[in-house]
Order: sequence, then C-alpha cells, then structure tokens
Amino acid sequence: MNGPALQDRPSASASWRIALPHSVAAVPVARALVRTALAELNHGADCDTAELLTAELVANAVEHTVGDSPIELVVELLPSGCRVEVHDPDPVPPFGLTRPNGKEPDPWQEHGRGLLLIRALSSSCGHRPTTSGKAVWFRLPVVPEQLRSA
Repeated sequence: MNGPALQDRPSASASWRIALPHSVAAVPVARALVRTALAELNHGADCDTAELLTAELVANAVEHTVGDSPIELVVELLPSGCRVEVHDPDPVPPFGLTRPNGKEPDPWQEHGRGLLLIRALSSSCGHRPTTSGKAVWFRLPVVPEQLRSA
C-alpha cells in the first residue's frame, strides 16, 4: 500500500491553545505540550520532529521579538497530521523560512539553523499576519504505522 491505511489515522481532531511567557522558559513548556498532545491521542505524527520544530519556533519568537508580551502556541491534531503555530507580536515575517536566504549557516556558530530545520523536516511551513503580529507554522504528516519506530 502507498501510504497509511484509513484505519491507521486518528479519527478525531483536537486542538490546544496556550499563552507562554516571553522567555526561554517557554521552550520546554511548549515541547512538553506537543509531546503530551501527540501521546495522549496516540497520534501518528512524528513526536520527536514535532517537539524539535516547536522548540525552534518558540525559541525564535522569544529571541527575535521585543517586549514581554506572551507568545501563543497553537497545536492542531488532524487525521492527516499535525499543525503547530506560534503567534508573536512582531509583524515582520521570519527571513528565510519558506526559502533559503542564500547563505549557509556557519558550522562554528551556535545559532542559524532553526529555519533550515523547519524547512527540511516539515511537510510545509509558512507565516501569516495576525491582528496582533504574526503566526509562524509548520505541518507534519501522519507516519504510517508500519514505518513508526517501536
């Protein structure tokens, strides 16, 4: 079979929305929320990848926006996969999210690979304006049962 069988997909949709502090403390909270959401519903999206990419989005929102306004995490679990959004108060789109910015990350630097990871590991990603800033998002598909690690 080419793809997951219908019975391998979650039958219901669920979503969570949570305000997070505008600090690095938001990163482990966001990771835990995504991991718990996927585990509790036995969802078929890759949990490790969802957790990693969520951490990148939250860390970018904290690092690249000014002020102390909370950021918001939205997790949507759908039969076809999951979608994670991070809302922040800065309306400026993330440079290099949907296509490479032309320069390779410096292998000796600690930063600069987050958006590359999001582009490479998600099935799609992007950003959109909101009334209070922007939302940056990624999607992951459901992994067929036979391809999931034990």
